[in-house]
Amino acid sequence: MEFTKGNNRFYKEEQGEVIAEITYVPQESQVVINHTFVDPSLRGQGVAEQLVDRVVEEMKKENKKIVASCPYVVELFKRKSEKYQSINANA
Repeated sequence: MEFTKGNNRFYKEEQGEVIAEITYVPQESQVVINHTFVDPSLRGQGVAEQLVDRVVEEMKKENKKIVASCPYVVELFKRKSEKYQSINANA
């Protein structure tokens, strides 16, 4: 799925409505992912993880680590620790 890059967020809109979104707060050498939203019609399709991966891709380019404060991202980083160990500031 393709996401639009906004101001400290990536999102997907459909018919003027946000159907998927992840937001983050930049800090000096890292960002804090603080919110993830996926419309119920998209749940169970891996969209939230795709959003996280899009932020990961962007932060790797910027050489920044990620702090997870969003409960979904905290759990994802635990569940798939090997996948995210290079970017996870909490690891």
